[in-house]
Amino acid sequence: MLGQEFTVDLDKPLVFQVGYLGETYQEWVHQPIASKEGPRFFESDFCEFLTRTVWWAIPTIWLPVVFWCISMSVRMGHTLPEIALMVSFGIFVWTLLEYILHRFLFHIKTTSYWGNTIHYLLHGYHHKHPMDGLRLVFPPAATAVLCIPFWNLSKFLNTPSTAPALFGGGLLGYVMYDVTHYYLHHGQPTKSVPKSLKKYHLNHHFRIQNKGFGVTSLFWDRVFGTLPQTKAAEMTR
Repeated sequence: MLGQEFTVDLDKPLVFQVGYLGETYQEWVHQPIASKEGPRFFESDFCEFLTRTVWWAIPTIWLPVVFWCISMSVRMGHTLPEIALMVSFGIFVWTLLEYILHRFLFHIKTTSYWGNTIHYLLHGYHHKHPMDGLRLVFPPAATAVLCIPFWNLSKFLNTPSTAPALFGGGLLGYVMYDVTHYYLHHGQPTKSVPKSLKKYHLNHHFRIQNKGFGVTSLFWDRVFGTLPQTKAAEMTR
């Protein structure tokens, strides 16, 4: 009942408002506002600062970490072909993780106050304000925290010499994902492949939001049957 009565004030910080939408949150958050000017999240200037990230910070911060991880495996005796194979496998694992997170976590259905609030911070804001250029990439502080369990998992599942390169490959996959994601929203591709990928991703935002979960590729959408139908196919139904 509260959700039906509550109206979000876009001129005030949003994060602690959206929880009050209750069951109407899902409908509200999937009605995008295409303005490039993003909303304010928090009253606190410091908290607000942590939510805003320029796209080039991602490769600047994380590529040196990628190269350091790979160099660890090189120093432990692996050949360049072995390194290339491990890094490629790490990137491949990332593409699956990218799909799983986007489909099952970022698009989870919520109705409670804190469920809506957390979902909005994770991904809901991106669907509400998809062209906000300072909130298209993941904040480095949050990435650093998430790297800890993934690094420990990589060490647990792999040998001491292969874990760094595999983790570096996964981290490189993440960097490629975040930079690609920004480009798909704000770049103007002229080649057929990036143009098609941009169209595919914006289709996820503005037309069929419950399909098309791939960002860097369509591969896992094909594997798991979440490719959206084309407009032409829909018209023939």
